[in-house]
Amino acid sequence: MKILIMGASCAGSTTLGKALAARLHFPYFDSDYYFWEQTNPPFTVKRDRDERITMLKNAVEPHNDYIIGGSLVSWGDEWLSAFDLVVFLYLPPEIRLQRLKDREFERYGEVIYNDAERAKAYQKFIDWAVAYDTNAISGRTRQVHVDWLNKIKCPVLQIRGDTTVEQRIELIVTQLSGGLNPL
Repeated sequence: MKILIMGASCAGSTTLGKALAARLHFPYFDSDYYFWEQTNPPFTVKRDRDERITMLKNAVEPHNDYIIGGSLVSWGDEWLSAFDLVVFLYLPPEIRLQRLKDREFERYGEVIYNDAERAKAYQKFIDWAVAYDTNAISGRTRQVHVDWLNKIKCPVLQIRGDTTVEQRIELIVTQLSGGLNPL
């Protein structure tokens, strides 16, 4: 079973992916690890597209079952048929953005406000995250995700709203067992 869990930044893909991987005893792979060079501060240097694709393919290749968390929309059409299930998480923007701000402060502390360069990068990130729902940028937006999901060759489970990780896991397990999805 090959599962992709995706959504906007702070929709809960990583948290759900890790929890589901633990429940199903599958390895978990986070697309951010492959997309970004390992830098300090993190998430500042994008990895070469071909390099990240090769790295992810090599990581998942030995496994029959796995979960990938994150968006693969710009990683090539081969990913459209690579999964048995794609889970799309959607949170209302106000909830997601508050979680994102809380997470960034938890990760980095006051430096995102007090250091001029980091504050500028933080604000740019927040602006990018807001634009996800308004489609005001090129790249990863809600519409880009919806368009990509419409091309997927496997079932897509959409989980909308502020549900708990356990509720989300139960919806996925129900989907995997052939049950009906109430959402």
